[in-house]
Amino acid sequence: MKNMNIEILKGIPVFSQLKQQDIEKISKISIERSLKKGTIIFMEGDPGEAFYFIKSGKVKVYKTTLDGREHIFTILSAGGVFAEVALFNDIAYPASAEVIEDAEIGMIKNKDLEDLIRTNAEIALEIIKVFSKKLFNSQQKVKELALGDTYMRIAKNLITFGKEHGTKTPDGVEIKLNISRQELANMIGTARETVSRALSQFKKEGAIDIEGKKITIKNMEKLKDWIQ
Repeated sequence: MKNMNIEILKGIPVFSQLKQQDIEKISKISIERSLKKGTIIFMEGDPGEAFYFIKSGKVKVYKTTLDGREHIFTILSAGGVFAEVALFNDIAYPASAEVIEDAEIGMIKNKDLEDLIRTNAEIALEIIKVFSKKLFNSQQKVKELALGDTYMRIAKNLITFGKEHGTKTPDGVEIKLNISRQELANMIGTARETVSRALSQFKKEGAIDIEGKKITIKNMEKLKDWIQ
């Protein structure tokens, strides 16, 4: 394993505002791993010994219910940070993480980072800012699950996918994310049939086009109408 290079660390939100010398300190404790699609990075219940960030590829963070169903919390790509919930806490990972597209993953062991920030308040402050924002986003998601309209949540996820995983084409924004209707339903917290009905409605309105698992956003404004 080798240390992540400094330029990659600068592109990670949790470290992007740090000074050059601080980035260099973090690079010395960062470890890079090359992982194939299907690799389980950690399982729910494993000791929370490190947090991770993505250089390339995609990772899904999910939880398995007692009856065996999978609930996807998020899908992350380059620059994404995950498993930070275990940082500064002696707890097990509350969810599982799996590589869904061959990935280069950076890992920072909690103990190594804790030792570093004890002598650097600026690093600690920047990490607190990023984690606070992620906590707010998580709280918003819980609120939407409890109160939001299902079609609104599906439209909002498609818009997010378009921004984070989309490619502009002559036909619109093609979402480069190979997930099934069931996986999308698991992520939103609804039934697969509901997702299918919503996608059919969006297609009928001309907001999207569907070809197998491929979804292309043809009219972003029509899709946004569902979340206003």
